[in-house]
Amino acid sequence: MSIETRAWVWLAVAGVLEVIWAIGLKQSDGFRRPGVAAFTVVAMIASFYGLAQALKVLPVGTGYAVWTGIGAVGTAIVGVVYFGESRDFGRVLSILLIVSGIVGLKLASRA
Repeated sequence: MSIETRAWVWLAVAGVLEVIWAIGLKQSDGFRRPGVAAFTVVAMIASFYGLAQALKVLPVGTGYAVWTGIGAVGTAIVGVVYFGESRDFGRVLSILLIVSGIVGLKLASRA
């Protein structure tokens, strides 16, 4: 696996961990559930570590934007599927626009 591919894998894993910790924030009830709160903090640290590894190779603007995009889209999808959040057209369109931005950044990236 090339160093570039490894960087993108790190970034994808970090993005998924961002979704996990974002959902953990909700589930921790404002950090009033210690076990969930501890899991959330571990996921946060792991997510930042993965982002840091990816940014050794990837441009910071691309890496950070893709990381936050994965987190935003993933968290929004989990919200719709598991928490019954809105599925209206504007929300779905906005999620698709974020995904298209993530894909565009990946395609335009030299690293």
